[in-house]
Amino acid sequence: MTDLPGKAIHDFHFTDRRKKLFVHDEFGPKVEMPVSYYFRNFKKMPELERVAIENCRGKILDIGAAAGSHALELKRRDFDVTALEISPLASEVMEDRGVPNVICKDFFVFEGQKFDTLLLLMNGIGISSTLTGFSDFLKKADTLLNPEGQIIFDSCDIAYMYEDVPMPGSHYYGEIKTRYEFNRELTEWFQWLYLDSETMTQIADESGFRAEIIFEDENDQYLAVLTKIS
Repeated sequence: MTDLPGKAIHDFHFTDRRKKLFVHDEFGPKVEMPVSYYFRNFKKMPELERVAIENCRGKILDIGAAAGSHALELKRRDFDVTALEISPLASEVMEDRGVPNVICKDFFVFEGQKFDTLLLLMNGIGISSTLTGFSDFLKKADTLLNPEGQIIFDSCDIAYMYEDVPMPGSHYYGEIKTRYEFNRELTEWFQWLYLDSETMTQIADESGFRAEIIFEDENDQYLAVLTKIS
């Protein structure tokens, strides 16, 4: 798949070009994703992300690290942080910004290290794609966690998106087809997962994890901490 978010991040950091990045989905018109948002500092992060960072501990893996804003804040707090990012272009930007331990690899094939915190923000848990994929994500995460480790991520209940359209009958309503647009290029459609907290908690429990919701905002977004059930 064409790495348009990586191109957008790379252009923003290394050039003066300020072309717009858009997200398309099945619900209506495309929505702009301001590229500057990937470069925000702690003060400009929403409260949900600030709470997530304040709950990190130990050795941390920032999954889907993008331009590295969360990893840089964790570095500033003297954490041992590794940034995992599938985009070579975004990884190059992080290295230039001083993010330590940048690894350019797909989460589902990454191995060989153990962490105390796995962090996924900006609905990074969406890489699971489906409910079954979320179960697979948790199995993989378990192999990367130390015995007392935790997973911190945010997601969103998007039931409100179906106020004017019927709920899908063939799949979970949070399994959404989406794609990016940048500089008049489009990626192929791919699937992204949005999890309501009740479904998430049930799957986590079935996978041997205890889920705690530690923050919710007015936009149906929540922040979850998952720990292994002993």
